[in-house]
Amino acid sequence: MTDREKMMKRLAIANFAIDDVKLFLDTHPMDRAALDYYHKYRKLRDQVLEEYTSRFGPITADMVESTDQWTWVENPWPWDNPAEGEV
Repeated sequence: MTDREKMMKRLAIANFAIDDVKLFLDTHPMDRAALDYYHKYRKLRDQVLEEYTSRFGPITADMVESTDQWTWVENPWPWDNPAEGEV
């Protein structure tokens, strides 16, 4: 597994944990442990996302920060798997 794939997997895990605990917090808004869990995975996701985008480019089109050209199409799409010859 490449570094890119590992980071995408870490993002998927963190996003799943965040989505899952958000549903729980909808019905248990005063649960401090759940809120701490949410913040832990939010921080982890943000760190991995920042590292991923600095190394491999944006994951979504609205993350493009370049002002002189449209960089969204320069890299493989985040869901492409170079090992399968899709790039």
